[in-house]
Amino acid sequence: MNKEVIQYNNINGVSITDDESPTSFPSHWHSDGEITIILKDGCKYKVGDEVIKPEKGDIVIVWPRELHEIINVPENGSMFIQFSSGVIENNIDLITASRFFKRYHHISAKKEPELAGAITEIIYKIRDIFRTSPSFSETRCKRLIFDIMVQLGDLVLREQKEQIGNDKFNARSWEYIKQALKLIAERHTDNISQAEVASNIGLNPYYFSKLFNEYTEMSFPAYLSSVRVQSAINLLTDERLSITDCAFMSGFQSTTTFNKVFHEVTGCTPREYRKLHHTQ
Repeated sequence: MNKEVIQYNNINGVSITDDESPTSFPSHWHSDGEITIILKDGCKYKVGDEVIKPEKGDIVIVWPRELHEIINVPENGSMFIQFSSGVIENNIDLITASRFFKRYHHISAKKEPELAGAITEIIYKIRDIFRTSPSFSETRCKRLIFDIMVQLGDLVLREQKEQIGNDKFNARSWEYIKQALKLIAERHTDNISQAEVASNIGLNPYYFSKLFNEYTEMSFPAYLSSVRVQSAINLLTDERLSITDCAFMSGFQSTTTFNKVFHEVTGCTPREYRKLHHTQ
């Protein structure tokens, strides 16, 4: 399982493959995001442990640093864009929502026709930019990728409402959660506590804990640990840093805790992860 290093030749941070797309590709990962339009039936993908058999018109999404494999795609059966992880990681809104976004690897055109259609239309617009090379091409492409993220964000919000119950979902409570997630994203490397986050957003710690569990389906400590593990994963790609450096720089207070939590989240130790994802 190898790391793929994507070369952005024409537009910095964005690429598109609209012809000669691979009919298969072994398990690999890259630091970039990938969004695929399915053009023909008979495709089969694997993202993490999830096997996806999309139909024509569906969308397949791979988020940055996720292991994935193209098991089978008919000739000219797909078109995909790849984009730099910085599009997400340099935007607090998207970092905040990334925990929810990673639930979605397959957008079915039958179940979500408007969303699948909107993403397809946006990707074709990106293809047109590559073909015509207008002024500010990079900005135009990245603006369109942000449009996709907003479309997905609307899906996240809608499904959160349905899950909690439209009658129970409260816009004010959701705003509190977004503030909390933003604060965690910004300060996860500090020794930040649940009580401190609750105080910062103006809530009672007990009520905040209840609200956080309800809206994120995770306890505060579990969520904070998952954010720190993701931060550590990013750091582990830099082999100039030791495992201990990665632990403390991502916010863990001891290497013992880091190793334990990392294994719980990823299924392997930090050392095994680095070896597994070493650039071949």
